[in-house]
Parts: sequence; C-alpha cells; structure tokens
Amino acid sequence: MFLKALTYNQTPILELKDSLLQEANVRLLIKCEYLNHPLVSGNKWWKLKYNLVEAARLGKKRLLTFGGAYSNHIYATAATANELGFELVGIIRGEETLPLNSTLAFAKGKGMQLHYVTREDYRKKTEPDFQKKLTDLFGDFYLIPEGGTNELAVKGVAEFANSLLRELKFDYLSLPVGTGGTIAGIISGLDAEKKIIGFPALKGAQFLEREIRTYTDKENWQLMYDYHFGGYAKSTKELTDFMEQFERAHNIPLDPIYTAKMMFGIFDLVKQGFFKRGSTLLIVHTGGLQDRL
Repeated sequence: MFLKALTYNQTPILELKDSLLQEANVRLLIKCEYLNHPLVSGNKWWKLKYNLVEAARLGKKRLLTFGGAYSNHIYATAATANELGFELVGIIRGEETLPLNSTLAFAKGKGMQLHYVTREDYRKKTEPDFQKKLTDLFGDFYLIPEGGTNELAVKGVAEFANSLLRELKFDYLSLPVGTGGTIAGIISGLDAEKKIIGFPALKGAQFLEREIRTYTDKENWQLMYDYHFGGYAKSTKELTDFMEQFERAHNIPLDPIYTAKMMFGIFDLVKQGFFKRGSTLLIVHTGGLQDRL
C-alpha cells in the first residue's frame, strides 16, 4: 500500500568543487535525498516506510506521533497520512502560538489533529501512564515515536544504505542527527570499515550515543557536538551567513535546523585537517526543506 501510494524518486549524487576542498585534497559528494519525494522527503521517506506498512498490516486507522513546532517529522507524517487515508494526531511540544507557523499550518491543512502539551508532559511521552492518557483521549492508534525513530525506522534507513550507498566509493559518510534513528540505520546498513560522522542539531546531545547503541554494536561512528549553534531550531548570524554563501556557491539548498549546521561543521573540520588527504566524503542530504521547495 505504502510503496504504491508514495513513489520513491531516484536521487542524484553531486560533487562539490571548492578551493578549500582542493587545498585539503578532499573529495566531497552529496547524495541529494531531499529530491526523493516532494513532501515526504529525505530520511523521512525511509523512516516512515515500514512503520506505515506495519500500521496497515495491523488494520490501524489512526496514527499518533510527536514533534516540535518546526518538526520535519510532523510535516512528513502529515503528508503521508493524508495521502494514505490515515487519521492523524500530532502531540506538539509547547503552547499553541497563532498564527501557526508554516510547518504546523501544513500539518493541520493535511488533517492532522494538533494536541499541545507542556514541555514537562512532553518529556513523559514514552511513559506508559502518559501513553494511556493519550489512548483515553484519542482511542486506538498506531504510535510513531518522535522523529519516527524505532526499529522499523532503522530497518528502512538500513535498506537505503545497503541498496543505494554500499557500492559507492567513499571513506567517510556524514549526516545530520536528530533523534538518532537515521544514523543508526546508516551504520547498520554499511560495512564497518566506513567511518560515519553525525552532527547533532540538539544542544547537550551526548545522550544520543546511548540511543544509537540500542540499534548497533559497531564502533565505526562518532558524533560532533560543537555545531548545534545554540540548540534545536536555533541559529546565529554566522550560520545564516555560511548558509547563504554556500547556496550561492553550490546551488544546493540547506535548512537552518539540520543540514546547514552539518555542512558548516564539515567545512570547519576540513579546515582543521580532520579528513585524510586523498579521501572521499559522502554527505547524505536528509531534506527538511519544506519551506524552501
């Protein structure tokens, strides 16, 4: 059902040409997953895939998921549920702010029932008592975790890595990190000699290491914690200036929450000589461009 309704578009791999890369003798490739679907783009296509197959198998009519006001996951899940005919409840962190931002306005327009909870209650989202309250409020539903991360999401991303990345020639792979499911799937789907580098968008994201290790026992990965620019959905003039310069130079769109922070970090690491001379770095552009495409 899911595969027939939501077609996956094959995405290109582009090579960046830049004087900094040339001086460092580092080749940089970008897998443009933001082009795989106009609404359910990037890593979200792969993370939702098997969750939606399972919801359909179980005969669930309603989905329920979690996210912040700027969540790519909320946006993508709303688009998918609308396309496939699921009812959808979104548990949104924080108070309602009107007018709705573009992400929440889109989700509501696609039929998502927005239910706001305090940040304190939101932190209880995985607790059985809190989930029982949600069942009492919304009836029977299929729960998709925050960011879509669970074993089925990791399975989908591992399939992406195994089928579309494994045969490519590269030494390092980099991607943004939110809840950790995408990087866990990439690690699972690739050979252990590939070095995986993740750039968390959250401040104080060291807890993600524990989350990622629940899905893999490989040791060929690390997280770079110094490029969050204040935390999730936060930015600085330095990041905004970099993003604008990068897009002018390379004609590849970025988003300020995830991919711009990752790209800034990569260029900073290139300056520091982090990557071996003569090596190839593959970047997975995970999307998040709903306000820009």
